Amino acid sequence: MTQQEPTRVDFWFDPACPWAWITSRWMLEVEKVRPVATVWHIMSLAVLNENKEGLSDRYREGLRAAWGPVRVLAAAEQTHGQEALLPLYTALGTRFHNDKAPRDRETVTAALAEAGLPASLADAMDSTEYDDAVRASHAEGIERVGYDVGTPIITVNEMSVFGPVVSPIPRGETAGRLWDGVVLLSGIDGFFELKRSRTREPLFD
Repeated sequence: MTQQEPTRVDFWFDPACPWAWITSRWMLEVEKVRPVATVWHIMSLAVLNENKEGLSDRYREGLRAAWGPVRVLAAAEQTHGQEALLPLYTALGTRFHNDKAPRDRETVTAALAEAGLPASLADAMDSTEYDDAVRASHAEGIERVGYDVGTPIITVNEMSVFGPVVSPIPRGETAGRLWDGVVLLSGIDGFFELKRSRTREPLFD
């Protein structure tokens, strides 16, 4: 019997976003139960919101801090290839979201070590060297869905959407069924949106 060719999914994330973190862990669950291969890309909430008015000072400060980790991811991709993104994202996200670690150089350096990457990449946190790469990757994702959404963005079967936004992480066949629904929607020409207000905080279990 011929093995089914995996369906490619392109996934854009900012490591600072808890909702993107949950969706990324769902995609890893999907890969266990469906023939799917995820290709990871960075985007930036700081870039997305840099010209928006009415943001609180606290939120703007969070956006400034969000530059550091995404710059390090861009540096890792530029110097070690796209395959470096998932291990580093996993190491960062586990620390940021599950462990509630501070989003500082010490945490980033520990994540780099776990991902088998050099600690020197943490220098990118305070450098603009990789900002063009961040912006280019961000633009590739956001231009597929429009500027009134955020992270995550996924592309499957030439359909790009924001989300899905879920909590907690769907596991096993539940993850597979949600994926089946996304694939079904990807075959509907003109499908744009399903949405309801969130009534639950991000749950990472």
